[in-house]
Amino acid sequence: MEKAVVVFSGGQDSTTCLLWALEEFDEVETVTFLYGQRHELEVDCAKKIADDLGVKHKMIQMDLLNQLTENALTRKDMEIEEGKVPNTYVEGRNHIFLSFAAIYAKTIGAKNIITGVSETEFSGYPDCRDAFIQSLNTTLNLAMDAELKFITPLMWKDKAEVWEMADQMGRLAYIRENTLTCYNGVIGDGCGKCPSCKLRNEGLQTYLERRAVL
Repeated sequence: MEKAVVVFSGGQDSTTCLLWALEEFDEVETVTFLYGQRHELEVDCAKKIADDLGVKHKMIQMDLLNQLTENALTRKDMEIEEGKVPNTYVEGRNHIFLSFAAIYAKTIGAKNIITGVSETEFSGYPDCRDAFIQSLNTTLNLAMDAELKFITPLMWKDKAEVWEMADQMGRLAYIRENTLTCYNGVIGDGCGKCPSCKLRNEGLQTYLERRAVL
């Protein structure tokens, strides 16, 4: 029996990956990290979605990150700023999250670890690149004498293609209405102004226009 663990935030990308995993694997669990994220509502969304889908939801305390680095995702008093590497980038986040997800996966007998990172639209975050994911996968297997596999279903997809993937699974409306991607903590289509909302909503509009032509 093939078992998988999805690194799950309750956002568009991780929810799309969770729904994909439920179609691909016999048993799926989710793991959410509590790292002092800007909006606690993000965790509430993850809980609700996991409950809706009948998936076991593991939460791991990781607020150590908040003690080590300053960024706009864990500091509510910081204004969100764009740039080559936006100040929403959390140093080492995916490194730490994937490492702990790997430990948890091995503990429960799961060989597959799924994460929604993308190099196509990675917003300047270096830990979303395929080279990093592959390197860490090799390192962790050596460290734990394991045969774990990191799977990145969205790695080469832009946001329009992620929406298309959701639509093909019959879950576009669910993801649009129930996920939280907005940096200002607004569920669904979000505030419409922050970089995350712009990326998400522009991708949706592009996909809907493309679908209307077909």
